[in-house]
Amino acid sequence: MATIEMVMPKMGESIIEGTILTWLKKEGDPIEQDESVLEVATDKVDTEVPSTHAGTLQKILAKEGDVVPVGTPIAIIEIVGESNGQEPTSTSAQTSTKKEELISASPALTQTLIQDAKAAEVESSDERFYSPLVLSISKEEGISRSELSLIKGSGKEGRVTKNDMLAYLKEKKEKSSQALHTTPPAYASQKVEVSISAADEIIEMDRMRKMIAQRMVDSKRISAHVTSFVEADVTNIVLWRNKVKDDFKKKEGEPITFTPFFIHAVARAIKDFPMINISVDGEKIIVKKDINIGVAVALPSGNLIVPVIRNADRLNLVGLSKKINDLANRARNNKLSPDELAGGTYTVSNVGSFGNVMGTPIIPQPQVAILAVGAITKKPAVVETPTGDVIAIRHKMFLSHSYDHRVVDGSLGGQFVRRVADYLEAFDLESVI
Repeated sequence: MATIEMVMPKMGESIIEGTILTWLKKEGDPIEQDESVLEVATDKVDTEVPSTHAGTLQKILAKEGDVVPVGTPIAIIEIVGESNGQEPTSTSAQTSTKKEELISASPALTQTLIQDAKAAEVESSDERFYSPLVLSISKEEGISRSELSLIKGSGKEGRVTKNDMLAYLKEKKEKSSQALHTTPPAYASQKVEVSISAADEIIEMDRMRKMIAQRMVDSKRISAHVTSFVEADVTNIVLWRNKVKDDFKKKEGEPITFTPFFIHAVARAIKDFPMINISVDGEKIIVKKDINIGVAVALPSGNLIVPVIRNADRLNLVGLSKKINDLANRARNNKLSPDELAGGTYTVSNVGSFGNVMGTPIIPQPQVAILAVGAITKKPAVVETPTGDVIAIRHKMFLSHSYDHRVVDGSLGGQFVRRVADYLEAFDLESVI
């Protein structure tokens, strides 16, 4: 029988490693192609990993609890077919060759790398020359041009060589590994003495809570948080939803909540103020062209997860409602893929679902803003009419807009949330699904 290595798969953009939670199969167990073999946790989501081939799980190479980089072998599968007499090889190993050999063997590849190098040099203000091989390695390893410029070169005129790159990557990996195993998380670095009595219960944080804690502290450390508040009159939305919700459920087979209205208004406001839809990379501002809105969803465990609605500005209320319901249901049942949790450019959190009227949400990095929508409550309000002002009962809600004051000034942050409120208040009662 032939054998093949099963490797840690890439499970979404920006994900470079996974933690093995549970092996669903034991050594010697038969497995079918696409049958789940193990459960893996990433910093985005927990997911089951299927087998790429049918056969027998011959050997498990990584234990439960191990943190494994993407592309690293985790198991050996004995597959149906004649033995080729060779050592087990992974799919990635079979398709990869040393870059020097590829360059010497393929003039076309050399030309492509040279063109990539020239293009990269045009895009960068760094005047140091980099060979096509160095640029190719930096691209594969996710090293930015600004980081590349900091690597000390041992070549002629200080040029970075292949050995410089390999030494830098090795040192970087060792530092990362050392920090992971010896340095306590940032949220625990400044430990405060806690008095514990005999009646107290000590609960260990689960993996997701530890990640949330780390990210929240990181965000407060990175971004200069400011929050602006606006109260919006959403009476038209409440009345219209009450009028159509029964017919909508019969027609679409699912309820329509208030969240699609909020997302629709936010997407329109982002198009009006595109400098809210940005990220910060050092001293550079990255303006995002896609409007991908994350929606915070509370899980049964009490933790929060943020699935992303991609290109939210291209969806109408029905499309948004279906997308939100689908993502929320699958989030609560741990059925989301890593890609559905990545790529967000702006986030909305509905604190009103917990009965809160407002909040000061923390910005999810690397975004620069987040909107919290509060509970809708009935209030007496002054309403202007053609015959004069009157006191009426209106449906009101607070919008809490937290933004990164490094790149979003108070005028932009305030105008944006005011524009969201304007779109909500201007909702047409005669709208048709």
